[in-house]
Amino acid sequence: MSIDFPVLTYGLYLAISICLTIWVARTLHRNGRLFLVDVFHGNEPLADSVNHLLVVGFYLINFGYVTLALKMSQKVTSTQSSIEALSQKVGYVLLVLGVMHFFNLYVFSRIRRRAVLEVAPPPVEPDACVMVSR
Repeated sequence: MSIDFPVLTYGLYLAISICLTIWVARTLHRNGRLFLVDVFHGNEPLADSVNHLLVVGFYLINFGYVTLALKMSQKVTSTQSSIEALSQKVGYVLLVLGVMHFFNLYVFSRIRRRAVLEVAPPPVEPDACVMVSR
């Protein structure tokens, strides 16, 4: 019985990519909740709703990428070429997950900054003027 290296590589790629995506999404969902509750001033239902929508979008983008990147450009005829193709594919998935993670952090920080500015006290008017000599 011979090993069908392309099918084995596709299967491993999908299994690893799906597991990594689910793990990252769960981590973002669990740890992002507290941040979103703070951003939305304690409005937990709104924070939970936004958190869920972000996770759904994360899944759609990452599973879409995994699916589009399924096709292999190189011939897989041995264990070595299978491992090389698999490492390249999984590497790209990890990079996409990392970019998505940092994009989420950027968006969260922008939302939080805006929320903090909305509740910040107004600036205080100056009470004196200092003359600068030249």
